[in-house]
Amino acid sequence: MLYKQLQRSRPFELIEEECSLQILRTSDLLQNRFGRLFRSHGITSSQYNVLRILGGAAEALQCSEISQRMIQVVPAITGLLDRLEKQQLIERVRGESDRRKILVRLSSEGEALLRRLQPEVESLNKELFAHVDAEQMTTLCQLLETVRSAWVASPA
Repeated sequence: MLYKQLQRSRPFELIEEECSLQILRTSDLLQNRFGRLFRSHGITSSQYNVLRILGGAAEALQCSEISQRMIQVVPAITGLLDRLEKQQLIERVRGESDRRKILVRLSSEGEALLRRLQPEVESLNKELFAHVDAEQMTTLCQLLETVRSAWVASPA
C-alpha cells in the first residue's frame, strides 16, 4: 500500500488522491530509469522524445508539430531544438513550397543514435514490466487512456 511506503499513519481518505500519487510515483521511477539511460548517451528524456518523434515522421516537421506530439510539455521547444542542432542530431531546413517555414528533421547522426538507443529502450521497457503480464499491461494502458481522455477532451 502506498500510504505505508510513504510512512503515513493511515490510508488516504480519497481514492482519487491515492490514484494520483500512484501515477506520479510510478512516473517518477520511470523517468529516473529512462533518464539515466538517455544521459549515458548524452541526451535528456525530452531530447530523446524529439528524436523519437522525428524518427517516426514521414517527413520533416514544423516546430509546432513536434511540440504537439511531445509526451511531456516542454515550454521552450526552440531551445530544445537548438541544443539538438548543436549536437548535430537534427537539421533545420527551409520549406520547399514556403521558404518562410522552418522544418526539422533527423540528421544522419540523430538517426544513428536512435538506432543505437532502440534496443536499449526496448530492453529497459521489458525489464521494468517483467513482473506484469500482457493482459495486465493492456488493462493498465486502457485505464490510463480513460483517465487522460477526459482531460484531453476538455483541457483546464
